[in-house]
Amino acid sequence: MTELSTDRLLLRQWRESDREPFAAMNADPAVMEHFPALQSRELSDALIDRNIPEIEGRGWGLWALEVRVTGEFIGFTGLSVPSFEAHFMPAVEIGWRLIKGAWGNGYATEAARASLEHAFGPAGLDEVVSFTTTTNLPSQRVMQRIGMVHDEAGDFDHPRLPDGHRLQRHVLYRINRAQWEATR
Repeated sequence: MTELSTDRLLLRQWRESDREPFAAMNADPAVMEHFPALQSRELSDALIDRNIPEIEGRGWGLWALEVRVTGEFIGFTGLSVPSFEAHFMPAVEIGWRLIKGAWGNGYATEAARASLEHAFGPAGLDEVVSFTTTTNLPSQRVMQRIGMVHDEAGDFDHPRLPDGHRLQRHVLYRINRAQWEATR
C-alpha cells in the first residue's frame, strides 16, 4: 500500500478512527462553503469506503492526511478520477479538504506537492487537473502554488449542479509532466 510523507505530513490509508473526525469536518459549514451541501455521516463514510480499495488497487487515491508530530487527522489530499462527464475528461484530479483548524499552515500545498510527485513519478500520469468554484480563492491559490495553470477556455458549469446554482461555474487548472518538472 502506498503512503506518502513530507516533513510534516503523512498521506496514508484510511483508518476506522478517521470516520468520526472526517464526518465532523464534512458537516462543518466553513469547510463545506464551496460545496453544494454539508455531508451526512453516511456520505462521509461512503467516500472513505470508496477510497480504501482505490488506494490498495491503484496505489493512489484520496489519502487521509495526518500531522506527523501529533498523529492528528486533518482531512484528505490526493488523486481521484471524477465521476461526471465534462469536456476535459477522462482526467485525474488532485484535490484536498482540510479541517478549519489546519488552514493557513501550508498543509494543503505541501500534501498536494507530494501527491503530484507521486502522480508524475510512480503513478506515471501525464497530466493532472483540478477544479473548484469561481469563489474558492484559497483552493485556487493552492493550485497556483503547486504549479498548475488556469485553463480559462476549460472553465465549465458543473453538470451535477442545477442551472443558476451559486456554485455551478467552475474554474479548471491543469499541470502536465513537463510543467511539473519545471517547477521542481
